[in-house]
Amino acid sequence: MLADRLPTKPYKVLIVDDSAVVRQTMQAILSQDPDLEVIGAAADPVAAAARIKRQLPDVITLDVEMPRMDGITFLRKIMAQKPIPVVMCSSLVSERSETLMQALEAGAVDVVCKPELGIREFFEESCDRIRAAVKAAAVARVPARKPLIVEKKLTADAMLAPPRANAAMARTTEKILAIGASTGGTEALRAVLEAMPVDSPPIVVVQHMPGTFTGPFAKRLDGLSQISVKEAENGDRMLRGHALIAPGDKHTLLTRSGAQYGVEVRDGPLVSRHKPSVDVLFRSVARVAGRNSVGVIMTGMGDDGAKGLREMRDAGARTLGQNEATCVVYGMPKEAMKAGGVEKELPLDQIAAAAVRLANA
Repeated sequence: MLADRLPTKPYKVLIVDDSAVVRQTMQAILSQDPDLEVIGAAADPVAAAARIKRQLPDVITLDVEMPRMDGITFLRKIMAQKPIPVVMCSSLVSERSETLMQALEAGAVDVVCKPELGIREFFEESCDRIRAAVKAAAVARVPARKPLIVEKKLTADAMLAPPRANAAMARTTEKILAIGASTGGTEALRAVLEAMPVDSPPIVVVQHMPGTFTGPFAKRLDGLSQISVKEAENGDRMLRGHALIAPGDKHTLLTRSGAQYGVEVRDGPLVSRHKPSVDVLFRSVARVAGRNSVGVIMTGMGDDGAKGLREMRDAGARTLGQNEATCVVYGMPKEAMKAGGVEKELPLDQIAAAAVRLANA
């Protein structure tokens, strides 16, 4: 079904980009055209969604890499709920790139590839092209996209069996720190990993994110943190002062050989409607580490990780949850608390220190 939209001039435009320079430059360029009216600019999709509730734009310009939610995920949500023409404007949508294909498949009307450097000069030189793309998109007939429907919401049973009740778990010299996050997690994880000491316990993280974003996300965190951060690869060892970020579109599980921990990265179905799934990671930690682990569940929508964190706690792990006041979305921590998996809730700025204390106890 096509969106029931017959916009009139001036077309209302919403700019969504985490760069203040891009937002200011785009607003200046678009406002010079009498057929366009910029009704707002947002630094991330969560702020954009709140702006859309107040006033529906005729067209949205959208970046890909942003805090709290990536642009491709937001584009898919827009197209499934209330189709609005979208022009993607990002340095990641170069010709034949996987991100370009994802943007077009998700419903983007047009794509503008911006450079990583010289942003202001690029927009000034390309102002006619950008204005034309936005005006053409504003009058495009955009079909609603069906949201991804999973016939049955699978649990972690689809990937591995539950941990055995009362299974003896030998102590190891190292304790593993496992973290799960979703909406709002990119910035929350940055805060936690930046606060980790250089000799932090080994860390493995699941952040709900498409596969094309987890590698750059890990590199960004590596540059900001004292510890080493990388995208997990199958067979990677868990080491002190290192954090592994689960790659998007695959599950990451903790493994153990003697006293040494590692990770297994493998394909599989969506679990709790996610891949990677926090429940899968947490269950694997409960099975192979038990009381030698600390689990942390942070900001996010839904209930992924709630059952897994309870399994970790039942296996003897210490567990923490991010408190409501500091969550972008108090969904996953809330459900984990209701399930009995959270031992203690803490504000974001206290999580790193508390997790290290528990791991070193």
